[in-house]
Amino acid sequence: MDNPAQASTNYREAFQLFDKRGNGRVERGSLGDLLRACGQNPTLAEIADLEHGVSTDFDFETFSKILNRPGGFREPFDIEEYIRGFQVFDKDRSGFVGKGQIKYILTNLGEKMSEEEVEELFKSTIDTNNNEIDYREFVKTIAEN
Repeated sequence: MDNPAQASTNYREAFQLFDKRGNGRVERGSLGDLLRACGQNPTLAEIADLEHGVSTDFDFETFSKILNRPGGFREPFDIEEYIRGFQVFDKDRSGFVGKGQIKYILTNLGEKMSEEEVEELFKSTIDTNNNEIDYREFVKTIAEN
């Protein structure tokens, strides 16, 4: 959205769609969905933090401050950031990390996935027969999907 005035209008329209009672306020539980509707990609942890800063419902002015917070409009998937995260576990700098380590990372750190979700991800993204995964290719495959 190159035109700031148009962007503001679109954000106001999105806000109004979430204003279920028509009183100029949106319920706190809708904050994450509203941010996503405006093009942001907050994590569940970020949403929880942001929700702590608002009362049970909030007005457009409060929402604008949240929307325009530093780092709010970041790229949803930074490939290099994920690769750097896996490099921590690549002790011998081979470019590969064990399947078990990746499973542990995905089920225990950050936005936790279930074991079933991880197994499905392995099936749909990469061959893991040797129990070692080329994490660069793994991350690139995920980003493309």
